[in-house]
Amino acid sequence: MSRATSRLQAAAAAIAAATVIAACGSSSPSSSSTSSTGDPPTQAQLQQMQQDAVRFADCMRSHGVSDFPDPTTSPRDFKQALDPTTAHSPAFQPAMSACQHLLPPRGGQNSQNPPPSHAQIEAEIAFAGCLRSHGFRNFPDPSTTGELTHEMLASAGINIHQPAVVQAADACVGVTHGLLTRADIARFVAGH
Repeated sequence: MSRATSRLQAAAAAIAAATVIAACGSSSPSSSSTSSTGDPPTQAQLQQMQQDAVRFADCMRSHGVSDFPDPTTSPRDFKQALDPTTAHSPAFQPAMSACQHLLPPRGGQNSQNPPPSHAQIEAEIAFAGCLRSHGFRNFPDPSTTGELTHEMLASAGINIHQPAVVQAADACVGVTHGLLTRADIARFVAGH
């Protein structure tokens, strides 16, 4: 998975958590959102994530993705804004390049987001296995940290822009039980 895709997933998760907490009027943060120290984010951190999410949405709209929703609509609407048809629009990739600095980093010592969960990595491994069963025998598993890069695919001889790869990926997304979506695939493909 590319760093941009990982950052986008992390942003969507952070935005979803902040939006849900704000919508529910909770004064305590969700235990599923943690800082780099493992502690739940503070209310101030959640407010900052929400402000960053709004700035990201504004940036995407100002760079040509006019129907990109505010994160205040709902976390689901925000995630659906990154569906394959949006991600493949001519304006999406330039907007993403211009706005990705507003996304939080994912994982690492200086990150406010945890690395991918064991379940996420297992889902990515299942996805890779499914692609191998669909004829892409060299499709690599993600690294132990959940990373699957364009370089890893290229070195395995996988052209992610090949229609057969995209069709196989679409057919395999179900093996991840929702931990990897068609929008994730579209973002990954759009990233290169």
